[in-house]
Amino acid sequence: MSYEIKCTVCGQPSTSLLEYECQKCGNPLDLRLNISFDIKDIRKKVHGVWRYAKFFPYVKESETVTLGEGWTPLVRFSENVYFKLEGLNPTGSFKDRGSTVLISAIHKHVKAYCGFISEDSSGNAGASIAAYAVRAGIKAKIYVPENVSGPKLNQIMFYGAEVIKVPGSRSRVAEEAQKPESGKFYVGHIFHPVFRDGIRSLAYEIAEQLGWKAPERVYLPVSAGTLLLGVINGFRHLAESKVLENMPKIVACQTRQISPLYHRLKNLPYTPPEKVTSLADALVSTNPPLLEVMVKALGEAGGDAVMVEEDEILAAFRELARLGFFVEPSSAVAYAAYKRQMEKGEAARGEKTVIVLTGTGLKTALKPS
Repeated sequence: MSYEIKCTVCGQPSTSLLEYECQKCGNPLDLRLNISFDIKDIRKKVHGVWRYAKFFPYVKESETVTLGEGWTPLVRFSENVYFKLEGLNPTGSFKDRGSTVLISAIHKHVKAYCGFISEDSSGNAGASIAAYAVRAGIKAKIYVPENVSGPKLNQIMFYGAEVIKVPGSRSRVAEEAQKPESGKFYVGHIFHPVFRDGIRSLAYEIAEQLGWKAPERVYLPVSAGTLLLGVINGFRHLAESKVLENMPKIVACQTRQISPLYHRLKNLPYTPPEKVTSLADALVSTNPPLLEVMVKALGEAGGDAVMVEEDEILAAFRELARLGFFVEPSSAVAYAAYKRQMEKGEAARGEKTVIVLTGTGLKTALKPS
């Protein structure tokens, strides 16, 4: 078979694209390809995620659901530094890469059962899933915290998804989204291996836009881990296929408040805040379900993690805006981490570096001061 889905812990295989956890032990699933990447198989007339359709073999071409996502600009910021502008995806974030692949893979199955999908997110993932669901002609229920508000919630509602407000903790929201219900298919972006797999396309694009040469470093913000794991898997696929000579150093960037991965990698104790108040309001996973998967993947890839402070995030956000790059504060975390490593001499100025700017600033509730 050209791909396989297995449990990340016990190795139990899964044969259904609708499953999001191991049926034997309840741990997360992982999707791996059994085919090599070949540049000749790229659909050169397509400028988007589906340019790499051959490498998502579980999706039929006739069942693709797309809004034109992917092939976002890779802009040279300085001599050796590039920004990957993921905020220019259709719903304003990198999450569209996961949504187009996931919804393309499952919408026929959902329709066959006259069902609907559920997701727990009040942010970019909820908006993205809602958009691709309506594009596919399936109903979506998005479960959100009771007190949520703002531009991202408005976006979810404008797409026509049914919003279910849930009192209590963030984990309670996830529990409600996962609760069995007739016709319900849970597609939570954190857990679903197909969503995560769709993020591979970001690594493919970076490599192709750099002439099939890996950058030395890639900086990206990390919360639940979908972006980190997808990018690592994409670059690993290219390296194992001998398309790239080596893997880039992947640098996971976290805020002080949301830094379980950083602390785990550095063997330091982490005490999450009682309430998350960071400017980087898209980074909220104090206890990510994929933490052990992230630690293992980042370690095997020879990556690193950096933690930044709130004043560094705000300064990076404002600096990017005054350079013409209006991103949400969570995106600025990656730029802040790059600046911190440069100032401390932990990164060399001559290294070819890509900083992933994950979402548009049009979604932020911050006001100019």
